[in-house]
Amino acid sequence: MKPALVVVGLGNPGASYTLTRHNAGFQAIDALSDEFGEGDWKDAQKFLSESQDGRIVTVPILFCKPRTYMNRSGEAIRKLVDFYKLDPKEQILVLCDDIDLPLGTFRLRMKGGPGTHNGLKSVVEQLGEDFPRLRVGIGPKPATGDLSTWVLNRFSEEEVGVLAKTFQELPALLKKFVMERAENGD
Repeated sequence: MKPALVVVGLGNPGASYTLTRHNAGFQAIDALSDEFGEGDWKDAQKFLSESQDGRIVTVPILFCKPRTYMNRSGEAIRKLVDFYKLDPKEQILVLCDDIDLPLGTFRLRMKGGPGTHNGLKSVVEQLGEDFPRLRVGIGPKPATGDLSTWVLNRFSEEEVGVLAKTFQELPALLKKFVMERAENGD
């Protein structure tokens, strides 16, 4: 069945990246999977991703985690768009980390540029800027140190706690997003 919405969490595959700041998109999609997922995650080679079917009320959803690594996320999303003949503006939602938002906050935007986020740069290269994205605030980088090193470091226990509380709000936000689109005939 063709999904009405494909929700893609951006991150890096592999245990060494688990709970790193740059994998906040994977962590967010895991929270949504716990609430709306149906069945197990599957290796979806044709999409260069892991995927899981889901449902919000009667709306079929597909959750995906690209296995391409962050900087090539757009390649996996392009395969999904082409296979299902999706309109990115209406049928894709990308979840990713954001250093410009305070830790544990969200920002939903219907379109826009990638900023300094290499995963979003890859998606924009493949789809253009007209697709919804939900950014998860991971807080600013400390004044000293390299940005790429910092985002690939793990969250502290305190930060994990803040995000866990934040991710409890995420299912209601996604349900509202999906239901408003369904009511508007999108």
